[in-house]
Amino acid sequence: MAHIVVNTKKSKGTINKNIYGQFAEHLGRCIYEGVFVKEEDGIPNVNGMRCDVVNALKNIKVPVIRWPGGCFADTYHWMDGIGPEANRKKIVNTNWGGVTEDNSFGTHEFLELCKQVGADPYICGNVGSGTVQEMSDWVEYCNMGGVSPMADLRRANGHE
Repeated sequence: MAHIVVNTKKSKGTINKNIYGQFAEHLGRCIYEGVFVKEEDGIPNVNGMRCDVVNALKNIKVPVIRWPGGCFADTYHWMDGIGPEANRKKIVNTNWGGVTEDNSFGTHEFLELCKQVGADPYICGNVGSGTVQEMSDWVEYCNMGGVSPMADLRRANGHE
C-alpha cells in the first residue's frame, strides 16, 4: 500500500504573488464597458471604473494588473491617452477588429483602476512601433518627483 506524507512544517519557498496578476487589453469589451464606463452609460462606477468589476478584482485579491496589453501595446502611444479626453487622439485598433480607439482610457485611468483594486500597475512598453525615447518619457511621466518636462506635463494633467 502506498503512503503519502505531507509535512506542513517544511517549506520549499514562497510563490511570488505577482504570478496571480491580471492582464487588461483593449480587446473586445475588456476595457471599454468591461472595466471602464462613461457616466452616460448608466453603470455604477467610481471615476469611470465599474464598481462590480473593481469589487470582483478586490475579492480575488489581484496583486498586479498589466496594461495596455499584448498586441495592442505594440501600437499604443501613451501620449495619445493623457490630457483632456476631448483632445485625445482617436486611432484605429488594428489588432482587434479595426474599431475606433478614442483613448479615453489611458495612463491616469489605468492607475485609477489599480488604486481602486489595490493592485500594483505593470505598464507594458510599445516595442512594436514605439521608440526607446517614448518609453523613457513614459517612465519619467509616471515616476519623476522633481522638475522635468514629463513631470511638469503630468502635473499639468492634474496629477502631482
